Amino acid sequence: MISFRPSGFDELGLRRALSDRMLPLLVAAMAFLAALAMAGWFGTAALSRHWRQGAGASLTVQVPRPAAAAAQGTQTRLAAVLALLSGTPGVASVHALSDSELADLLKPWLGQGAERLAIPVPAVIAVRLTDATAAADSDLANNASAGARADDGTEALSRRLTSVAPDTMVEDHGVWIGRLAILARSLQACAGFALVLVAGVAAAVIAVATRAGLSTRREAIEIVHGLGATDGFIAARFAGRATILATAGAACGAMAALPVLLALVRLAAPFAGDAGAAGDTLPAVLGALPAALWVALLGLPAGAAAIGFVTAQTAVRRWLRRLP
Repeated sequence: MISFRPSGFDELGLRRALSDRMLPLLVAAMAFLAALAMAGWFGTAALSRHWRQGAGASLTVQVPRPAAAAAQGTQTRLAAVLALLSGTPGVASVHALSDSELADLLKPWLGQGAERLAIPVPAVIAVRLTDATAAADSDLANNASAGARADDGTEALSRRLTSVAPDTMVEDHGVWIGRLAILARSLQACAGFALVLVAGVAAAVIAVATRAGLSTRREAIEIVHGLGATDGFIAARFAGRATILATAGAACGAMAALPVLLALVRLAAPFAGDAGAAGDTLPAVLGALPAALWVALLGLPAGAAAIGFVTAQTAVRRWLRRLP
């Protein structure tokens, strides 16, 4: 069948009905905000996971009067506690903080002269657990019934240490891990709500632009419709135009958000305990973004295209049903 319609012929005047300036700009702004919301979601999850692993893999032991004799034997209280911890299953490393390290810890509260204070300071031991034990403790901290078992394990260790050095205190970070998990879930919920809100606003913008275009080209649409053009044909033309503009706008918004995300990754690197992860070279900077976030950024144009197509189709068909 021979068609006499010129290539690229715009019988409905969609280039004037749906401007290629305002709609892509608005969709680009929505895509930019969506990229930031997704970065907040993935970034919060990554930082929470890192902090849970770090806090869940450590214990702090305080030994008052470390130089005094232990309850049994000729060892000092500190040496007896170190020996018991070193032989405890699940303990990867034990480190007794030096006087200078203790002074650094006390400086925020006692100032620069903390090391000269004539007050009895307990010895502080940093205990690092093995990966398997830390993972188990992290899981226990997120479970209310299992949390009691974690406390029982800490109390059992405390009793063993107290038997060789009375008044020794063992502090785990289960409470802080639980609070951190709640905070992370709250931030992720906020990011998810922001993403849904941005998608809704983008759909509303496309719907308003489509209805404005329909009103602008009402006479042409009525003529074409009266000549036999189906609702599906007219809706498909508007939806195709809206899809192209939404895809282009979302791609521009994602590209505009990329430098901001890379800057945020560099700022957040020290909090993740990986200050050197985001180097100065371009491949190192690009590789600092999580793979899941890259996939999400690449999916933004596809998501905007789907929103544009469905919204335009719905708006046009509803408008055509009201024609006399």
